[in-house]
Amino acid sequence: MRHPLHPALVHFPIACWSLATAADLASLVWGEPAWHLAGVLLVAGIGFAIPAMLAGFLELAKVAADHPAIRDLNRHMIAVMSALSCYAASLFLRLQGARLTEPGVPAIALSVLGFVALGVAGWLGGKLVYGHRLGVTPPSA
Repeated sequence: MRHPLHPALVHFPIACWSLATAADLASLVWGEPAWHLAGVLLVAGIGFAIPAMLAGFLELAKVAADHPAIRDLNRHMIAVMSALSCYAASLFLRLQGARLTEPGVPAIALSVLGFVALGVAGWLGGKLVYGHRLGVTPPSA
């Protein structure tokens, strides 16, 4: 493949998790339909995050240890893993067996915290591409 797979895959967990956070906040007004949707989106986001993260690890393996972007790469990876951890913990708190239940304040707070971590990860991902030019093929002369 001529271009990295990671950027193509990250849109799915980003969309699911962002919408899950929005649905969590909406559940404070609209109740069960919104919090149930948030739970389903958390499951989907976690499922989509796994291949996106694996593709990211494959891209990371191509970067030399002394590359100037390594510090930002590590920060990006920590932010993404923080988002995943927050969203997984939020999901765990709202599960009763295999059934979704109404999230409490801690579950919604973890969802919001996951969204903040996701935003930081996205900003760092943009910095890696647009600042450090990782994954960008130079124009042919």
